[in-house]
Amino acid sequence: MSPMKLCVPGERLCSTEDCIPGTGTYLRHGCIFASLAGYVLRKNEGEELPVISVVRETEAQLLPDVGAIVTCKVMSINPRFAKVHILYVGSTPLKDRFRGTIRREDVRATEKDKVETYKSFRPGDIVLAKVISLGDVQSNYLLTTAENELGVVVAHSEAGAQMVPISWCEMQCPRTHAKEFRKVARVQPEYLQA
Repeated sequence: MSPMKLCVPGERLCSTEDCIPGTGTYLRHGCIFASLAGYVLRKNEGEELPVISVVRETEAQLLPDVGAIVTCKVMSINPRFAKVHILYVGSTPLKDRFRGTIRREDVRATEKDKVETYKSFRPGDIVLAKVISLGDVQSNYLLTTAENELGVVVAHSEAGAQMVPISWCEMQCPRTHAKEFRKVARVQPEYLQA
């Protein structure tokens, strides 16, 4: 199957002698032009000439919204915040990459002034977080892990093994038995897969 042709508004698609104009097109001086950006679609609907139309991508993009639980991957950390890429909203994977920030004061609900970012997250960790704000000019979403159900759900040790949570603030490598600090999520039964 050949890839569908993309077009932009105002692009000449063909002559009225070749096709009949359909949705997303307009006629001018005996030619058919695209009226919107999208994919060119030709269909024979029992007419002598095929109908040409322009269609947009059908599935709508899901966006993280305030209050939504998101799954994200930690990309970098510093003493003030962790930078993450949002991968899922609920259980729906995102097509586009969205950036988020978990500030030090949003890591946990108690003793906010004693939080140390490097003892909560490491690059590569998979984290459950909640969107608290749509962010600033850099289009970063502000996220929080300040609930028992939110925090690190998957982490790998320096030895490369997937770590096992042993408390709300520690995970252990099953290979080396080394313990590392994390803000561990208490995963709810509905999120566990059998």
